Amino acid sequence: MQAESGFDVGGRLRQLRLARGLSQRELAKRAGVTNSTISLIEQNSVSPSVSSLKKILDALPVSISAFFAGDEPSAPKAFYRAEELTEIGDGRLSFRLVAARRPERGMSIIHERYPPGADTGEEMLEHEGEEGGVVVAGEIEITVNGESEVLRAGDAYYFDSRLPHRFRNLGEAECVIVSANTPPGFSDGGQELHHV
Repeated sequence: MQAESGFDVGGRLRQLRLARGLSQRELAKRAGVTNSTISLIEQNSVSPSVSSLKKILDALPVSISAFFAGDEPSAPKAFYRAEELTEIGDGRLSFRLVAARRPERGMSIIHERYPPGADTGEEMLEHEGEEGGVVVAGEIEITVNGESEVLRAGDAYYFDSRLPHRFRNLGEAECVIVSANTPPGFSDGGQELHHV
């Protein structure tokens, strides 16, 4: 995550962990990950998957939006250049969040890129809110509540995020989606990348 976005994931995680008086061991225990996972992330030796980062932030608890916003939210503005979008993907899946540092953001808008074979994971995702999007390029298989559909450029989706769901690129080309979700939160009220 750091290389693409210029964001110091490891440093930010360490700062938040220490501010809460937690050892790496205690945070790992709360998050259900290994001690070495926390250590390697804090050293920026590995880039955590979005699902791993979500588990760790849930254990703090800190929202993904607050994590990437840091301590200095930016003043509201109307326009964002491509380089101003915050990368919150895992290095394989690219999720670029619009207005990540905007205070009191009421929704998440995400520019998503799924390379061929990319998958949000075998474990179906469920969280509070609603989400929708439009496929801009390529194709994606989306499963919602046991029903699967392959969507192509121009096709769209919209569903209750509490229903179990999964995204998979079974095609041979990259899939690009522009999506939105509201509220922009983890199921416990923080900010979340909509499918993780």
